[in-house]
Amino acid sequence: MAQNKTKPTDVSVDEFIAGVRDERRRSEAVVLRELMERVSGQPATMWGPTIIGFGTYCYQTRSGQTEEYFVVGFSPRTPALSLYGLGNAYAPEEHPLLDSLGPHTMGKGCLYIKKLGAIDLGVLEAMIRIALEGSSAPS
Repeated sequence: MAQNKTKPTDVSVDEFIAGVRDERRRSEAVVLRELMERVSGQPATMWGPTIIGFGTYCYQTRSGQTEEYFVVGFSPRTPALSLYGLGNAYAPEEHPLLDSLGPHTMGKGCLYIKKLGAIDLGVLEAMIRIALEGSSAPS
């Protein structure tokens, strides 16, 4: 079985965010980074070329290998902010706070937000806390 290709890198999170072309996405990335660092108590780390992750946990693959992954994270993509790890304790569409979050869409393992200012950041913070509590990562 193939290994997970998304691994932590030595790329500077500051440089990555500064290089985000869209000004709104860049400023949203700054807000999300601050929020996720504060809630997780973990520094931001680049995972692969475009994902900013917080905290780590280990899991076992179907082949029995142990892999490491970030607990929560995001990527400031052009069409939408992609948030990862927020549905880990639930089937993504069953998260109890989704109805209160504001405009979003769901994908396999991702929550997509087109405009950070359109959602309730308090609800997002609660979702991050739930995800961290549901993981085996240090918080």
